[in-house]
Amino acid sequence: MSVIRTTDLTIGHAGTPLVKGIDVELRAGELVVLLGVNGIGKSTLLRTLAGLLPPLHGSIDILGKRLNGLAAMERARAVSVVLPGRPDAGMMDVRTLVALGRQPWTGHFGRLGPADHAAVDQAMSMMELTDFAVRDLRTLSDGELQRVLIARALAQRTPVLLLDEPTAFLDVVNRLRIMQHLHRVTRELNALVVLSTHDLQSALDLADRVLLVTPGSLWSGTPQRAIQEGRLQDAFRVEGLRFDPASSSFRP
Repeated sequence: MSVIRTTDLTIGHAGTPLVKGIDVELRAGELVVLLGVNGIGKSTLLRTLAGLLPPLHGSIDILGKRLNGLAAMERARAVSVVLPGRPDAGMMDVRTLVALGRQPWTGHFGRLGPADHAAVDQAMSMMELTDFAVRDLRTLSDGELQRVLIARALAQRTPVLLLDEPTAFLDVVNRLRIMQHLHRVTRELNALVVLSTHDLQSALDLADRVLLVTPGSLWSGTPQRAIQEGRLQDAFRVEGLRFDPASSSFRP
């Protein structure tokens, strides 16, 4: 089922386009990785898909509805977002922060009912956080906190989850762990997960689809096609290095 569809989409800032003519259809149950060099427009695309930035041209449809026509609450029930940075959450514990993901569903007073508690429990279980419920957020490592922020987004129970560099600044073990968790989310919740990353190996091993951003344009296809057609070599062209398909990395 198509969850996100873009038509002749142009993204950018202050009227200056970064990428034009984006026509993609993303489906439920897909893990989609957004690849490209720094500053190419990956974060801008994610924020535009989330409704945080307006498109310069074209349209975005979420589950058949025009994104810019959705009220804020309706959008929050369709799309959850994880952006970089540590939240300023004071002395909050893990479960309290994860439960904030239920705000689009709990009304003005934020009272959690049985269905809300069940959603929080499931999100924490999927991110292996059940034993962290009463941990103070300030005591968490970067990898642990990233899992908490993803759990909060999962508790929101949206068909679309967008993540901007969720594995940035994490060690190899935590990067792989996060990617495996997100892959599981697509399978168990049939959610569409779109994330930007520089972790090529995990991305190519686990992704269903690659969105490769190059100057002014975007290519969409499977990781296998991206490798076979030399798309990665062209997008990440570095003097003296070549892309090695066997290791999904660049080598001299």
